[in-house]
Parts: sequence; structure tokens; C-alpha cells
Amino acid sequence: MVHESLLDLVGHTPLVRLNEITAHLPDSVDVWVKLEFMNPGGSVKDRPARQIILDALESGELTEGGTLIDSTSGNTGVAYSMLGAALGIDVELVMPENVSQSRKHIVRTYGAEIIFSDPMEGSDGAIRKVEEIVENDDSDEYFFADQYNNPSNPRAHEATTAPEIWRQTDEAVTHFVAATGTSGTIMGTGRGLKQRDPGISVIGVQPDDAFHGLEGLKHMPTAIVPGIYDESALDDVRRVSTEESWEMAQRLAAEEGIAAGYSAGANVAEAVSVAEELDEGVVVTVICDHADRYFHD
Repeated sequence: MVHESLLDLVGHTPLVRLNEITAHLPDSVDVWVKLEFMNPGGSVKDRPARQIILDALESGELTEGGTLIDSTSGNTGVAYSMLGAALGIDVELVMPENVSQSRKHIVRTYGAEIIFSDPMEGSDGAIRKVEEIVENDDSDEYFFADQYNNPSNPRAHEATTAPEIWRQTDEAVTHFVAATGTSGTIMGTGRGLKQRDPGISVIGVQPDDAFHGLEGLKHMPTAIVPGIYDESALDDVRRVSTEESWEMAQRLAAEEGIAAGYSAGANVAEAVSVAEELDEGVVVTVICDHADRYFHD
């Protein structure tokens, strides 16, 4: 298949049934995972980054000669950098200094500039720093993409992820489970699925502690809550530990051949937990990125 642009490759990722990890479940209960690391930038964040950029170009907020700036724990930054290189857009990223070397290397390869924030403050520290940079800029150089508050983020999933899942499950999906970072995946996909069947359960997942080891995820009670996050739109919110998430990521690789990151481990751990409570159903979750994003030197 031939495509006119790299942007055309975002989305249309495969859905794969888990078999070994779910072997204890009844035959009438399935858990399916969407392999978002098969996007061209290697993560689910390609979808919102693409939508944010296209919407900004259409509205005129982002123009030729301008610079996109945003805070990121890594994956959205990779997506911005890749798409910026493809479209000739300059990109500056505010990232916690302790993000993995692989993520730093990837965004620099695409030509993006990195501004580091305090590693002890995590994604919230990066948010505060990028807001300070934009507030103090008098040049009108920047387009602040603001992924945590930009409605284009969930819109991407409402327009692409939800209909893909609906079609790929032959309209049989009963539960959608996803962890919350920016919350774009759960908000947008959940909204899109409920438009098709209001009976689908949309379940958010959060770390169970403020001091967790799940890069990119937010413990909402103690974090800066994204403007796009609306907990009232969710049917349930579950908590997952760092240990459970890491263990499930290891199991995915060893038992299913899916080398996934720790946020995907959180998603699958809770998707299986939901499935264990069902007599029948089709539970879908997201493999956000590949394990190689978490390799440290």
C-alpha cells in the first residue's frame, strides 16, 4: 500500500486477543489489546499529536515560521517531533530531565529542542515550566499545543480509536479500559464508543499512590488535573499499583510476545481484573507504546 504522507499512517492499528494471560477466564470473556506502538511514531500519542497539529494549522494558530511548544513525558514529544519534521514545523519540548535516554535521543534525531524540567516534579513540573515559558514570551513565536487541555486530544480518539475498536470487535465491545495521563485516550475513545452503544462501560485507571513509578500517568487526587478530564463521564475508576503494572508488562512480553511499556502493563492488569468479574463480555484496552521507550543507560 502506498501513502501520500506520513500522516496517513497514524491510526488503523491492529487489535490482538490475549490468550495466555487470560487462559483462566471463561470462553465467553475476551480481552483484546490495541497495538498502538505500531503507529509510525511508536505510540498512541501519534493520534492526538496529529490532530492537534492539523487543527492548529487549519485555524491559523500554527503558521509557517512558528514553533510548537508543549510539555511531555516523552511519547507526545516523539510524535510532535516526527510530525514536525514531516511538515517543516519547529518543535520545542519541556520534559522532566529523568525521562529515558531513548526518548531524548529520538526527539533530538527529529530535530526538536529539549528544555528540561525538575526530574523530581514529574509531568506536573514540566507543565508548570512550559506555562511559564509561554507566559513570559513576547514574540508570539510559540503555538502552545497544551495537550492536557486541548480538545483536539480527545477528539483524535473519538474520531479514530473508537470507530476502529467498534469495527474490529464487530460491534461486540462491552468494556473499554485505559489509564489516565493527559486522559485523552479514555475521554475521547469512551465518548466515541458510547455514541455507538451507551451500554459500553468506560473504565479509567490511575496509579494507586501519588509517588508511583508509572511514567506519564497521573494520580488525579494529587496531580494537576487536565482540563479535558471529566471523571463524571466514566463508569468506574480503578487504582493500580506500580508493582502490578510492571509485573504485567513483563508477563505480556514473556507470555504473549508483546513487549509493552509500563502504562500498558497498568491497562492490561486492570482490563484482566475487569474481565475476571464478568460472565461474558469483550474487554478492550490499549498497548500505549513499546518497552524500548523505557530502556535507560
